Amino acid sequence: MLPSLVPRDYVLLALRLDRLVPGVVDTWTGDQALRRHALDGPTPDPVDLVRTATRLSHRLHDAGLDVTRTRLLDAQLAALHCHARRAAGEHIGFVDHVRATLDVDLDGVEPAEDRYRDAHTRLDTLLPGHGDLAGRLAAFRRRETVPADRIGAAVDTLLAALRDRTRTTYGLPDDEYVDLELVHDQPWTGLTRHLGGLRSHVRITADAGLRATQLAALVAHETYPGHHTEHCLVRGIRRPGEPERDIVVTPSPHSLVTEGAADTGLEVVAGPGWGIWVADVLADTGIRSDGQLSQAVEAALRDLAPVRQDAALMLHDRGRPLDDAAAHLRRWLLVDDTRAHTLLRFVVDPRWRGYTTAYVEGEALVRTWLAAGTGPVARYRRLLDAPTVPAQLRADIAAAPQGAVTVAPAGRPPSGTSGPSLPENRAISGEQRATSGSPNC
Repeated sequence: MLPSLVPRDYVLLALRLDRLVPGVVDTWTGDQALRRHALDGPTPDPVDLVRTATRLSHRLHDAGLDVTRTRLLDAQLAALHCHARRAAGEHIGFVDHVRATLDVDLDGVEPAEDRYRDAHTRLDTLLPGHGDLAGRLAAFRRRETVPADRIGAAVDTLLAALRDRTRTTYGLPDDEYVDLELVHDQPWTGLTRHLGGLRSHVRITADAGLRATQLAALVAHETYPGHHTEHCLVRGIRRPGEPERDIVVTPSPHSLVTEGAADTGLEVVAGPGWGIWVADVLADTGIRSDGQLSQAVEAALRDLAPVRQDAALMLHDRGRPLDDAAAHLRRWLLVDDTRAHTLLRFVVDPRWRGYTTAYVEGEALVRTWLAAGTGPVARYRRLLDAPTVPAQLRADIAAAPQGAVTVAPAGRPPSGTSGPSLPENRAISGEQRATSGSPNC
């Protein structure tokens, strides 16, 4: 049987669309002749690209591909179809755009205020001192913030420690490399750009005021075992006949899973006591952190992550003013007005505004999926072996033994809960010891 041309045509569609919407293709590491073919000729007509996406979706189900590749291409083609429609001038509402490009349905989602109150109660129990909760959390954040003059040393030290952990756990190519750059005044905390081969350029926002555990989660997210590692292991190994492995389309359902995987990476490779592990690593740079308390605080703050998504919905779906969104962030994230407006820079940025959902829902889905297996280390490896989409993870969760996981409520797939904690990681020598890319609370 001749190999299906649908995967190749999917890649060509994405590369052609990138001519109209620069940035839709985040990475291409495949055959450069295919890229040249996509770039030849006049500028594509976006209406033609919409038709092409529709035809490919119809052809896909008769293409003879296995179910995993079919799920991947089906979800990715839906995202490209949406991007092409917008390029053709069609207005697509925020919720519809998120549904098509990230495979998440936010229709009717309201702030989970009971969940937020529960997180506040946990924080109230954890945080020392007297006075209001916002003041005590602010004091904790100040104590745990990595000093500006130590950021460079801290990042270098964390990078080396995480590389060693990841190499021991999953293996890394000998010639992989990360080029780090500290930047300032950005709407994001970290960003990775693949340079080709097994090299990545990672930018860390040095003036973001990150806590020690936040910084560790950010470095893990962008490098080991996060985006850089996934790039090396998924796209660093050529698979003839599978060109869909060589391209990263963003935003897309695949990018939601990669963000979720990157956000859970520190916890997977460092083990259950990852906060103490981070504190031990950073102690060599003179940075002091209460790792055990920090880990517990981060777990409570994780349940407040959807607050940022609430703000995006308020602004882009419900037409609420910026001041209302800022007030929502102040109330539930327990931040001051300056921090609330800093967080809103990401939410209102035209390129990134819908991407808040990739972080919030991606981590929730991956966390639930990891808990559905027998061990997070081996299960996480699957996310480093092949591109994956939410539909595949949901199918795996549905197939798990009843009671193995707490699946998110219907109507807000894939989340609505942060999911259970990851099972104890037995594969990392008994150590009893994350969110990044976007602004953290």
